[in-house]
Amino acid sequence: MKTKFASVVGGALAFMFVAGVSAQEATGKTDWREQYAYTLGVQAYIFGFPYVYLPSLRADWVTRPKAANDITPYAPINHFSHVRTLADASYRGGGSPNQDTLYSTAWLDVGKEPVILSHPDMGDRYFSFELAGIDSDNFAYVGKRTTGGKAGSFAIVGPGWKGALPAGVKPLPASLTPSVLIFARTLIDGPTDAKTVNALQDQYTLIPLSLWGKEDAVLPASRDVWKPFDPKTDPLAEWRTMNRAMTENPPEARLAKLVELFAKVGVGPRQDLDKMDEATKLGLARAAVDGRQLIKAAIDSGQLGRQVNNWNIPPRTLGRAGLVDDFLLRASIQAMGGIISNELEETVYYNTTKDGAGQAFDGAKKYILRFAPGQLPKVNAFWSLTMYDPTFNFTDNPLNRYSLGDRSKGLKKDADGGLTLYIQRNSPGKDNESNWLPSTQSGAFFLILRTYMPGPEIVEQKWAPPPVTELVR
Repeated sequence: MKTKFASVVGGALAFMFVAGVSAQEATGKTDWREQYAYTLGVQAYIFGFPYVYLPSLRADWVTRPKAANDITPYAPINHFSHVRTLADASYRGGGSPNQDTLYSTAWLDVGKEPVILSHPDMGDRYFSFELAGIDSDNFAYVGKRTTGGKAGSFAIVGPGWKGALPAGVKPLPASLTPSVLIFARTLIDGPTDAKTVNALQDQYTLIPLSLWGKEDAVLPASRDVWKPFDPKTDPLAEWRTMNRAMTENPPEARLAKLVELFAKVGVGPRQDLDKMDEATKLGLARAAVDGRQLIKAAIDSGQLGRQVNNWNIPPRTLGRAGLVDDFLLRASIQAMGGIISNELEETVYYNTTKDGAGQAFDGAKKYILRFAPGQLPKVNAFWSLTMYDPTFNFTDNPLNRYSLGDRSKGLKKDADGGLTLYIQRNSPGKDNESNWLPSTQSGAFFLILRTYMPGPEIVEQKWAPPPVTELVR
């Protein structure tokens, strides 16, 4: 019996053979080696995109100092970078910031030895440490859902590491790559809660195993990471970056056949592009451009997940897409769209740019989002609805309100027990102002509904948000 993976690879080979040979025979203008490198290269680019994108972020976050008002991470290897305050409408860096949690971010090197992550007693506060490899696939979580709120220490180990851990240090599933990215999220209950959250963040530690228990030890603060090759000066730059990243962080052994296939055009661990013929190089240069465009088009289409009531529902395997060989999902929504993405058991994000009738949102119009009685998101932590302008930033408004949710003070239920939220540029009146989410003054906007520690109905995709309805009066 053919495995799913074998069928996918076999189908890809058949497609690429037909596309490569027929194009050359039909036109007589393209060297078959260029066409073969192009068709195979597009598939290789989709597979390897995280190995291009994440190393570029690592270099930026580790080596490039940031301005005081820039919330982009900046810290040495094996150190946290913390966001200390919630963003508001004055922040214009994009990225769809949330109003629920403060981020703590770290790049780790666990190639030589484990790094021990510790956090204090978090009480009943929501928090999570999402751990992923440089391939963007998650491999472990620490947090309220998975390990509980009591103080703890956890060993982050690299591929193939064997050894003894100190007493009281709990092992986590091993990373599949020596380079590890941590996204930590800590619940903040509004700006006045920042001081408390910052104190918790200051107690998050990352200590190499060899320094564990040594009170006077000085933690290394290395910023020694290589910078990706520059596509402005080299059309093969992204392939060179990919090859180097894969050499240091080899794909799983189970993917050996696929890795061998891509090596035929000089892509993969220990591959030297300079040894390839000029036709192959031309094909790869084209493939990098078209591969990136294909990934973006897949995101923009909204077709990788499901749509219900014009809300985009994330695919079930998001967060670990590469582990089930869904490399397009990994490259697109998971990596290009999110760098790394939470699994549905941790959070489910729904987003929409349209009302229930399929019309694009317009800030000049009025809308409502009504949850019928018993149909609010069933979560074990909390949920929130956040407004963004087309630049992925908050919209300025007189209330400085950018989201509403089950933690919002003063939300009023309908007489029947349902909940109606008003989405418009002007106040819906004092009686409804507690339920008002201010929109853009005109033109497009989009909404994200975040559910943290969602219940089974959400995780299993048996529940979806109701449609946003235009209010015509």
